[in-house]
Amino acid sequence: MNPLRRQHKDMSMAATEPTCTVGVELGNRSYPIHIGPDLLDRGDLVGLHLPQPSVVIITNTVVAPLYLNKLQESLSRQQIASTSIVLPDGEEHKNWQTLNHVFDALMGFRAERKTTLIALGGGVIGDLAGFAAAVFQRGTPFVQVPTTLLSQVDSSVGGKTAINHPLGKNMIGAFYQPRVVIADTDTLRTLPERELSAGLAEVIKYGLIGDAEFFKWLEGNMERLLARDAAALTHAIEVSCRNKARIVTMDEREEGVRALLNFGHTFGHAIESGLGYGEWLHGEAVGAGMAIAARVSRQMGLLDSGCVGRIDELLRKARLPVRGPALGEDRYLELMGHDKKVEGGRMRFILLRGIGDAFISDAVPGNALRSVLGGDGVDAR
Repeated sequence: MNPLRRQHKDMSMAATEPTCTVGVELGNRSYPIHIGPDLLDRGDLVGLHLPQPSVVIITNTVVAPLYLNKLQESLSRQQIASTSIVLPDGEEHKNWQTLNHVFDALMGFRAERKTTLIALGGGVIGDLAGFAAAVFQRGTPFVQVPTTLLSQVDSSVGGKTAINHPLGKNMIGAFYQPRVVIADTDTLRTLPERELSAGLAEVIKYGLIGDAEFFKWLEGNMERLLARDAAALTHAIEVSCRNKARIVTMDEREEGVRALLNFGHTFGHAIESGLGYGEWLHGEAVGAGMAIAARVSRQMGLLDSGCVGRIDELLRKARLPVRGPALGEDRYLELMGHDKKVEGGRMRFILLRGIGDAFISDAVPGNALRSVLGGDGVDAR
C-alpha cells in the first residue's frame, strides 16, 4: 500500500489565511516553511535562524533587479549585514564553472563558517547555492528564499542540492537542509506564464503520487491558479509543501518512499539532458515525463485509459506538454541509464496504479518502455 495515501481535508474550501507555516520535522535540523505575501519585508523571519548577523545572498540577473534590494533592506532593518553574488540566469549555468565563481566570491568576501548563504531565486539558484553551502568550509548555514512556483512547492524543501553534469542532471550534489524557507507569494506576480506552468507540474505531481483529493481539487481550480488567484496559489503551495515535508520526514535521504517524489523525473531528466539544459524548462520536462510514466503504467496493465485521459487533460489545462520530444528509443534509454535512480544496474521507475497511488518498480519490461518511447509518448507538444 502506498504510505502517502491519507485521509484528506475538504479541498472545496481554499485557504483564507494569507500566511501559513509548514514544519519539516528532522530533529535538531527541523525547520519552518513560511508561506504568504510580503515575506521579503520580514527580515526577522531570517534573523531568527542566523548564527551571526552576516549573510551572502546568491541570486541571478533576472531576480536581482526585482527583489534583491527589498531583501537587503529588510535585513538591514534587523541589523543584518549582507552582500550579494549575482549569477547568470538559466539551467545551463548550473555547473562547476558557476559554482567556482561562487567560491571565488565567498573567498573574496572573507566569508566565514558562520556566514549564512541565502538563495534568492528559483530552483537553479536554490540547488547551486545549497550545494555551495554544503561544501564551503565543510558546511555553512543556508536559507532558501524561493521566487518561482516550482521552487516554492518543491526544490526549496527537503535539502537536495546539486549541479548538473553533461551526462546527467543533478548528478553532483549533497543532502543539506536549509535553516528556514521563506516563500513570498508576491514574487509569483512577476513570474512569466511559462514559468508558472512549469511550477504547476510539480504541484500536479503531489496529487498523482499520493493525494487523489488534491488532484481533484486541481482539476476544478486550475483556471484560478493560472489567473494567479492569491488564495488558490497559497492553498496549492501549502498542500504541496505539507505533502513533501511529510515524505522528507519519513525518508530524508531517499532510501525508500522519498523516491516517489521522482515521478516523471526519470523521463524528464532524459529530456532535459537530451535536448540540452535550458531548451525545455524543468517543469515542462517533468510534465511530459509524468504523461510518459502514465502511459508506461497503462502499457503494463496497471492504469486504465480513463486515468491517463484525466492526467493528460489536467496537464493540458496547466499548459504543459503531454508528450516528449522524439529523441529515439535508444537515446532515451541511454540517458535514463545515467539517472541517479539506477540501482544495482537496474533502472527504477515510479509508476501508477491509479491517481494518488504511485509505487516504485525496477521490473518494467523493455518492450513496454520502447512501445511508449517510440509511440504515443513522444513527438508532440
